[in-house]
Amino acid sequence: MNDLIIDKEFKNINFLDVIFEKAEYDNCLFLNCNFSTVNLSDVIFSDCTFVSCDFSMAKTTNTSFKTATFKECKLLGLHFNECNNFLLAFYFENCILNFSSFSRLKLKKTIFNNCSLNEVDFSETNLMNAIFNNCNLSGAIFNNSNLENVDFRTSSNFSIDPTNNQIKKAKFSLLGSIGLLNKYDIIIE
Repeated sequence: MNDLIIDKEFKNINFLDVIFEKAEYDNCLFLNCNFSTVNLSDVIFSDCTFVSCDFSMAKTTNTSFKTATFKECKLLGLHFNECNNFLLAFYFENCILNFSSFSRLKLKKTIFNNCSLNEVDFSETNLMNAIFNNCNLSGAIFNNSNLENVDFRTSSNFSIDPTNNQIKKAKFSLLGSIGLLNKYDIIIE
């Protein structure tokens, strides 16, 4: 892969019908594009923005997302844990990330804003200083994760075992803190 594509806008492209060029994309905008089930292996995205795109079940083996912004995107079942982790950085806003995996990644200071994160795997993920703003975390897996200083105050439906995760200085709302007691199978009325 030698091609470098800089400052280009891709709009309304269905990459199931058009071959996606394996290249390095720098400061590109992808608007309303369909990457669903597309093989993105070894592609490099640097400072790219994706708006209203569908990445569901795309193949991301060794894909580089170096400061990638996703807005109103559908990212169902994406294996972010298979991406190249060098300079990996994300921002998610109004995205559907259900059934995706971020396991064993370093996602310090990552912002998830108004996202659906149902059944997402955050096992052994370093989320230190991340923000989950108004996110639905139903069935999300936090196992041996670093959640220090993470802000969960406006998010809901999470279940976090404090004995199996690092949660020092994590922020929870009073109502949301019930998600820390789920393992005890107690009833709070």
